Amino acid sequence: QVHLEESGGGLVQAGGSLRVSCAASGRAFNNYAMGWFRQLPGKEREFVAAIDWSGTSTYYADSVKGRFTISRDNGANTLSLQMNSLKPSDTAVYYCTADPFLVNVRSGGPGHWGQGTQVTVSS
Repeated sequence: QVHLEESGGGLVQAGGSLRVSCAASGRAFNNYAMGWFRQLPGKEREFVAAIDWSGTSTYYADSVKGRFTISRDNGANTLSLQMNSLKPSDTAVYYCTADPFLVNVRSGGPGHWGQGTQVTVSS
């Protein structure tokens, strides 16, 4: 079992930057692909970014490509999402997820999920 806990959300002005993190505990962190999703009230959870177990391969939604960077530190059991040039449309609750299979992470499969952290971008 893997327990995930997000942190680092908050309020930021449009054009600003924010870094959210996900601390993982439990089974071997580097056995899992990881990812970030976001969700607005009443809307479907939306894929943001994913990273394979080694950190070699990364994937992004078109809406965040070039602005967001996903990374992981397997020694510290931590996943991060650096968000630059933030827009009001990036406002959402951000969730991290982990699964042994990258395809499941990218599709938002069952896996393991954190409780989420709120990111609000003001205009």
